[in-house]
This record gives sequence, structure tokens and C-alpha cells, in this order.
Amino acid sequence: MPTLPLTHIQYTQLDPMTWCATAQVSEPLYVDTKAIWGKSARLSVSHISDTDFHKIPRINWYYHPLQSQLSVKEVAHNQRQRQRKGVRLLLKTLLNKLKITDTLDESSFPYRLIESQHYVCFSHTDLCHRSDSGKDSEHNNSRTLSNHIAVAISRRHTVGIDIETNEVAWHVAQRFYHPHETAALQALPTSERSAITKLLWQIKESFIKVYQYKLAQGLGVDYSYLMPNLINIVNENAALSVISDNKTSYRIVVLPSQQTVIVF
Repeated sequence: MPTLPLTHIQYTQLDPMTWCATAQVSEPLYVDTKAIWGKSARLSVSHISDTDFHKIPRINWYYHPLQSQLSVKEVAHNQRQRQRKGVRLLLKTLLNKLKITDTLDESSFPYRLIESQHYVCFSHTDLCHRSDSGKDSEHNNSRTLSNHIAVAISRRHTVGIDIETNEVAWHVAQRFYHPHETAALQALPTSERSAITKLLWQIKESFIKVYQYKLAQGLGVDYSYLMPNLINIVNENAALSVISDNKTSYRIVVLPSQQTVIVF
């Protein structure tokens, strides 16, 4: 089996009992077989005679269909499979970093480590942009894959994490967000509105994982009381910002460079 390389790995300790890691999953090498065979047909006999065929069996060959040959559903499925493996590999690297030997229990939510009972939460980016209307063409492969992944673990209690590289369209926020939030967002300058809308989405996604809300239920929760803090975070653009959420007794960390939000 080919390896699943992770790149741009970053580790962050949030407090003495909580850690997170982010990374990117490298894309496989896609082979355009038509182009290869088209060129191979033009190879002269002199090229073939120079080839050492005894070495060919020792080469590890992996074939991946060219992305343009796959439907959107096939591309999305392949991406989900790589991200599923990627987040678990990232968890393993984080545990190795912390010198923890343990096994993930995936039998129920929230995920936990079997021996230490640490809480575990995963996140990865989607193929589908938040700005999409949802009417996808079966063979529309013009999008760029975004294979960002994240993991958080905590000894204290359940933890939520969300990594998001796409913007959240205003019509999506209007559909799902609480009316107090949309009213407050509408009063902001356009540049601030876009950034705060995305942060609110990530906070909502993280709390959905903490409380096991259904999607629509979690997106509809009112977090407008956090907006003054979020506006300060956007304007300051610090490497790490922390909000103490007195209503939930959780803390919220924003890592702008990693496009990640953690609720712990």
C-alpha cells in the first residue's frame, strides 16, 4: 500500500490537559494514461533496448486515475477516505509527540482513548465550498481539493475542533444562523462580516461535536454574545486567541494561521 504523507504538521498545547495538531494530506500522483501510452507508441526500438527490464519488478507501481476522469462524487469519496486515514495518522503522530501509547475507541461519540480515556475530536476540510448553492454537476471537477486535517485531545472533558479553509456564503448564514447573529453580522463592514461569519461557523461546528447536536440545531444556536470578542480577534490577528465562554464554561481558541477553532 502507498504511504499517506502528512505535511505542514503543527502542534499546539492549549493548556496542561489539551493539545491539538493540524496538517495537510498530500495528494496522490495522478497518471494520465492516455498521454503515457500515446508517447510510448512513438518510442523507438533504440529507447527500448537501453532499458534494464530486470530492474522493473523491483519498482513499486501505484496507479491513480486522473482527477478529470472522475465524477465529483468519486473525487469526494476518495478525498474522504484519505482524510479519514489522515486524521488517524495525525492522532498517532500527536500521541507519539506526547509519548502516549494508546488506542482510539471509535465505538461511540465522543471518541476516547481506551487506556488514558482522553477525549478525541477530528476535523477535515470539505470538497464542497460553503459558498456553493448545492446544485453540483456530476462531472464538475474544476474545484481545487483542500486536504487540511486537524485533531484535538483533552484529559478534562469533551473537545470540539473545526478546520475550515472556505468562506461561508452570506445566504448560507442567513439560512442557518440565529436571527440575532445575522442582524449583528449585517451591521458589520463587509470585510469583517465575512471573517466573523466563518469564525461563527467554526464555533458552531465545534460545539456540535462537543454536545452532539444535530447539524441544523447546532447551527441555529445563538452565539452573538461572542461577536465583540471575535471582532477583536479579527482586528488583532494574533497567532493564538482565547475566549472564555461563561455561558458554556468552555474556552474557545482561534488559530488564524491554521484556520482552526477549538472548543475545550
